[in-house]
Amino acid sequence: MHPELPVPANESVRPYAGPLAVLQASQRKSFHFRLWMLTGIFFMVLPGTLLGFTNLLQISARHGLSGLSAAWIQAHGHAQVFGWIGSFVLGIGFYSQPETPANRGRLPLLCWGLWTTGLGFHWLSRAALWHWRILLPLSGLLELLAILLFLRAARQHKLPSSPTASRQIPLWMQSVLLSNLALLLAILLNFVEACHLAWTGLSPAIPHALDQSYLVLLAWGFLVPLIWGFSARWLPAFLGLAALRNSAFRLALVLNTLGVLLGMVGFVRLATVFLAAAALLAAWALQLFSAPVHPAKTAGIHASFPLFVRIAYLWSILAPMLGVWAAWADHHGGIWGGSRHGLTVGFAAMMVMTIGPRILPHFAGIRQLWSPRLMLATLMFLLLGCTLRVSMEVVAYEGIASFAWHLLPLSGVLELTAVLCFALQILLTLLRGQAILPAES
Repeated sequence: MHPELPVPANESVRPYAGPLAVLQASQRKSFHFRLWMLTGIFFMVLPGTLLGFTNLLQISARHGLSGLSAAWIQAHGHAQVFGWIGSFVLGIGFYSQPETPANRGRLPLLCWGLWTTGLGFHWLSRAALWHWRILLPLSGLLELLAILLFLRAARQHKLPSSPTASRQIPLWMQSVLLSNLALLLAILLNFVEACHLAWTGLSPAIPHALDQSYLVLLAWGFLVPLIWGFSARWLPAFLGLAALRNSAFRLALVLNTLGVLLGMVGFVRLATVFLAAAALLAAWALQLFSAPVHPAKTAGIHASFPLFVRIAYLWSILAPMLGVWAAWADHHGGIWGGSRHGLTVGFAAMMVMTIGPRILPHFAGIRQLWSPRLMLATLMFLLLGCTLRVSMEVVAYEGIASFAWHLLPLSGVLELTAVLCFALQILLTLLRGQAILPAES
């Protein structure tokens, strides 16, 4: 593997396995990883971003959400969070696990098949309303089975057992485990509500109040601790940062968890304060804005990599600050919408599109990124689009200036361009990149 890249876990193979067995295991894991990445790219581009763009065009034309299908909007969100980010997470998770009987053989492919089919059924049921009373609960069941299979395989990844090795779970892993727990809870709630809607509902749309609690769980329970955890794992090496401030990071996780729980049960104002404090503490604990102790490692990617990581973390602070403002001053959903978009696109999507080019090629067995310049263009389009979207959403929805409605589609064009550039980058890297591993003889 690339000497600069910390690999999450070493592979272990069967007793008496020779070099060919090691090579076969690496190639198999690389193939499975590519499947998950391609699945994530598909749901990111088509059901995710393109659907979101059509939603934005309708919102701009109608000057609001009136008449827009809630099920249609929820299908877009599901494709982005589960189809894109979820597929990437499961792909990285399987790749990071050592070779064990639980994840060797057909289990990763079975998990991928269940997950992808569930995502497809969810899209057909909510966006197309095709046999939704059957497909919606079935999609929830398939996604639940997939995540349970993944967690079963992950249980085999044990901590070091040597007398000198620490048995305490590292903080970065605790953060990722909290995220996995939130993901499991979100998928379980999705399945239960899908069954309830199929039995008694008039449409496949989740009721508004429940949907708001669900969004808190997905955004702050799943996405945020996930990114914090992998940031604590990778960014010190990638950006040359000083050591993690453990106490501050641990407190950030506690405050974030309390904020999620408060938000889900309806104490919204108090929840926003906890979440904003957690975001500030996490950035401080990671020492992102302190002077680095070593040069950043940008070989094979664009030199702007450290800058965009820090910009993403600025969004992670701005988004909950907007949430605090919205809890006291929002009247028409504009400030809330800006806060959510700042978190999901400004923070989560920008981190994926910044860190992804750094790690995904190596996990897929490719030596380097296809085009560092395309990486810069992707991140610039995303930053401009997100900045325009968040600012104009507040101005338009809250009735500050009517011209903002005409600028919202432009923000969608910029973000769609960023997504297409990122997809093109990953696809060309996978198709044309030089392999790290030699071909199997």
